Amino acid sequence: MAIDLTVEAGDWPRAGALEALVARAVGKAAECENLRWREGAELSLLFTDDARMAEINGQWRGKPKATNVLSFPGEDRRPGDIASPMIGDLVFALETVCREAEEQAKSFEDHLTHLAVHGFLHLFGYDHESLEEAQLMEAAETRILEALGIGDPYAYLDA
Repeated sequence: MAIDLTVEAGDWPRAGALEALVARAVGKAAECENLRWREGAELSLLFTDDARMAEINGQWRGKPKATNVLSFPGEDRRPGDIASPMIGDLVFALETVCREAEEQAKSFEDHLTHLAVHGFLHLFGYDHESLEEAQLMEAAETRILEALGIGDPYAYLDA
């Protein structure tokens, strides 16, 4: 899978470090959840700031506010479907990622890894609209992050 990465705004780590972090996260997600894609597949990543994220979120979801990560699948798919060559796009907002990491007492890298996994699962049809879907998705995220040596991403909710 090819990764097309753009740092549009914000004081993000260097592009090579971001690409390595995301590649590791999505590689482990693919391994743990048996996610598959066709040859020549591409994943597009946009790293931006909260202001731009609010614009994108407003334009595409009618919610003009910043969020941590947005996922735009290349096509509608359900968990287990093989992705077409355009897997999709992930957009990350720097200030929100930093604020959440601090609030949840996590390192920036661990939180960004979690968001990369979370967003990538969305590209493969995982969702959290219903309680059952949320439980399945959160369990998958927890398994993947554990395989990466990162603790339960939802433990802060129990604190």
